[in-house]
Amino acid sequence: MATRDYVKRGKAPRKPTRNAKKPPPKQGFPFKWALIALALVAGFGYGLYFLTTSEPPAQSEPPKTVTKPATKPSKPQKKEEKVMPPKPEEQWSYIEELENKQVQVEANEQEVSSRPYLMQCGAYRSASQADERKAMIAFQGLESHIKASQGEKGIWYRVVMGPYPLKREAERDRNLLRRAGIEPCAIWYWN
Repeated sequence: MATRDYVKRGKAPRKPTRNAKKPPPKQGFPFKWALIALALVAGFGYGLYFLTTSEPPAQSEPPKTVTKPATKPSKPQKKEEKVMPPKPEEQWSYIEELENKQVQVEANEQEVSSRPYLMQCGAYRSASQADERKAMIAFQGLESHIKASQGEKGIWYRVVMGPYPLKREAERDRNLLRRAGIEPCAIWYWN
């Protein structure tokens, strides 16, 4: 089969655009829907009028109940005086047992360390990073300070909090910082 040269053929003639769509016919006022809506509103209004002007249906008499005559004639009571029924007897004995029960709780005393605790919330190479962490801690309502220490690889700026006499207090502050997204914080003995 021979090859054809499509370049020499040129571009195909453009197809005429189709503007043959007819514009939608002009819609007039929807009389059919207006009549249906008017009929519904008129029917609803008539129903309300009928309900307000008609008499309620007569109720049938309730069935008669047979009552036994009282053996003792009861005393006529005043409207203000109300008779309380007698207090029922308790079937359970736990009420008296609990009233007189003595409970003894032995609480372990907290161990107080001879050394206070500190919490370190970061060690940074630059003082500006340490200041940022100190500011984030300050926004949580806690006080921290920056300690500069000389390490093998140069100066480190540590953000520390404390001293804490009890480890529980340090853990409380660490949990508060963790909820604020400030992590990790380590608790150590104060040097």
